[in-house]
Amino acid sequence: MPDPRLVIGVLALAGMSASFMQTIVLPIQSELPELLDASRSDTAWVITATLLSASVVTPIAGRLGDMYGKRRVALALLAVLVAGSVVAALSTSVAMLIAGRALQGAVIGVIPLGISILRDVLHEDRLGGAIALMSATLGVGGAIGLPISAIVSENLDWHALFWLAAALGSLNLVLVLAVVPVSVIRTPGRFDWLGAIGLTIGLGTLLLALSRGNEWGWGSPITLGLAGGGVAVLAIWGALELRTRDPLVDLRVAARPPVLLTNLASVAFGFALFSANIVFPQLLELPVATGVGLGLGLLAASLVLMPSGLTMMVMAPIAARLQRRFGPRLLLITGALILVVSYGISYFFAVGWWQVLVINVLIGVGIGLGYAAMPTLIMRAVPATETAAANGLNSLMRSLGTSLASAAIGALLAVYSVEVDGVQLPTAEGFQLTFVFGAAAALAGALLAVFIPQRAEGDARPSLPDGVA
Repeated sequence: MPDPRLVIGVLALAGMSASFMQTIVLPIQSELPELLDASRSDTAWVITATLLSASVVTPIAGRLGDMYGKRRVALALLAVLVAGSVVAALSTSVAMLIAGRALQGAVIGVIPLGISILRDVLHEDRLGGAIALMSATLGVGGAIGLPISAIVSENLDWHALFWLAAALGSLNLVLVLAVVPVSVIRTPGRFDWLGAIGLTIGLGTLLLALSRGNEWGWGSPITLGLAGGGVAVLAIWGALELRTRDPLVDLRVAARPPVLLTNLASVAFGFALFSANIVFPQLLELPVATGVGLGLGLLAASLVLMPSGLTMMVMAPIAARLQRRFGPRLLLITGALILVVSYGISYFFAVGWWQVLVINVLIGVGIGLGYAAMPTLIMRAVPATETAAANGLNSLMRSLGTSLASAAIGALLAVYSVEVDGVQLPTAEGFQLTFVFGAAAALAGALLAVFIPQRAEGDARPSLPDGVA
């Protein structure tokens, strides 16, 4: 068995690299129409494709990991990342770049797989801090990666971003192969291909409607058709999953109060986190002449936002100690309430870059505590043979929260906007209402966490016993 610290470090690096892929194109997003000679509606798919791929692949990869080996599936996702990065690096058209980005998006499934690997291979004394760190990488990678992307895009050809991603993916592939041990825990049975297809179609169409509804119009036939069709497919999929011997997602386990309430709280946390991710970059980068912006460049704005991710990483060992003493439920409630306070402060005092920095550090504390608690709450209520699938579903719920936030906040800022030099820009009132939305989502997460049972009445042999944090 390799040094446990080395295993934790390698998996955390893989998680941060996966999260980095979500923000890697942000520095060049506004320039893509000119770079690729394509319309803005076409280049928007560069972001949408990654979101859809990550959301659909994550729960499927979790189930495959439980059945055929978590390390094996994590290696496969890293290989897909490298392939997607090379395709994007060689792209000369928007279609080729979208294909590469869709492949890159699949790697986000490494994070729940990494959490499950840690559960399988580490002693319980190290488990709490390791899970907290791995869960935090979902925010850390993006926060650290954004200024790196900005520096690369400002000094090199934009294709260099994807060669960097390919190199990073290759490094992770080698490290995981060399350091991470094989997990011997397997789930018997056959893979539910029909369930995977149904989930892909239902989830994909629903998320597509949410992610593009602002552009297409929420009352347009295509948006309503995709949303209604997605809900209908997911309803049929759920009915079939309950009748399947080896389902892709065990809905009976997912309906257990600790799992269900934690997943619902994860949706609220995802919404609250992404509300900040939408507003603060705009607030920092909009021209001072607009009356609401602070006029910072992309790199400077990225450096102001970066401490939030670093705080999440620093909070990992602290969260583990707090969790051992007070339990994961109280940790989740505390994290949510810190987010409520953060957005309350934002409503009144987000008027300068240093105030935004302090608020983002506070948000990093809240998210760090909440994200540390969620995997523990989940794994206390599911059998050891379903850890990857259960964590994958929890990650999907966070992604659903970010998708809902993107749709709701985007629609809100579109309504509360003013035309400046022919461009529609958000108003101060729009930003303030966004902070209200973020606070409301965080408060909903806290209330949901209150009703999570103190003791998990789940499997007779849960993945994590109640005494392990």
